[in-house]
Amino acid sequence: MKTFINYKNRFVIAALLAMISIALSAQTDIDGIMMEKSGFCVGPMYSYSSWKNYWEGTLKRENLNLGRVSTQMFGMMGNYGVTRKLNVLFSAPYVKTKATAGTLHGLKGLQDLNLFVKWRPYQKKMGYGRLSLFGIAGVSIPLTNYVADFLPLSIGLHSKTALARIMADYQRGNLFVTGSATYVLRDNIKIDRNAYYTTEMHYTNEVEMPDGANFNFRAGFRNQRWIAEAVVNNWTTLGGFDITRNNMPFPSNKMNATTVGANFKYVLPSLPQLSIVAGGNATIAGRNMGKTTTVYGSFFYVFDLSHKTKSSDQSSKKN
Repeated sequence: MKTFINYKNRFVIAALLAMISIALSAQTDIDGIMMEKSGFCVGPMYSYSSWKNYWEGTLKRENLNLGRVSTQMFGMMGNYGVTRKLNVLFSAPYVKTKATAGTLHGLKGLQDLNLFVKWRPYQKKMGYGRLSLFGIAGVSIPLTNYVADFLPLSIGLHSKTALARIMADYQRGNLFVTGSATYVLRDNIKIDRNAYYTTEMHYTNEVEMPDGANFNFRAGFRNQRWIAEAVVNNWTTLGGFDITRNNMPFPSNKMNATTVGANFKYVLPSLPQLSIVAGGNATIAGRNMGKTTTVYGSFFYVFDLSHKTKSSDQSSKKN
């Protein structure tokens, strides 16, 4: 759960961390909730984000030739409970970008398939609450041959990625805090030109992509029906270079961003398998990033696959 920016790359967060920024509370890879054994939670997601001002390096500015750059994401997300301690998650977003000024046309298409394994090896009462520790591993693979070298209107960076995350969650009554640290390893990409300039000339079509680190902190209220949380998220590119003055952004730019936001989840009392999720966030600090505001909404339905299996077995025995 998360577009790139011409003169500013906002999408890197959406690309690498789409699950983080979009689907918070439906038992995702970034929260302290686990799906029950044989439970399958699935649903559609929609998010809209836009920016007008951006940071060119550390200089905050705007570009009248771009106007307002917006990104819409339509996606599907799912989570299956292998056991109460082990979940498998996936998401696949369709992304559409647009600029309100200038001659650059927006792009659209399927972006990356995201797969995660979420493991809770430790859970114990501590003081008046309960401490849970998690280990998460994930990969993302481009689903189509989309163009990465067209920032800020690219729909992704087209880099294969792998991530490892450690996370701790402490809940006391209905109040909780969750913190996590993530390392993202990114594969090199190839672009449609044989030479390019970063801080020096490169006579190749292969671009070395810097890795990244993400730190996420969230706290709020959580019970069987409601989740309401405040979230602070920081993404840091471990390498790269700044966009030069009045120049186009490049896939291997240093892209840093700190966002703050809020997320909400409501489980319908009359249909507890169905939950409604909504939220948003805003970028408060960045480097080579747009000053983006994002809102999202989704709903998720939980299917009890173990119940279906038992019913099917019983029917087979009767026949």
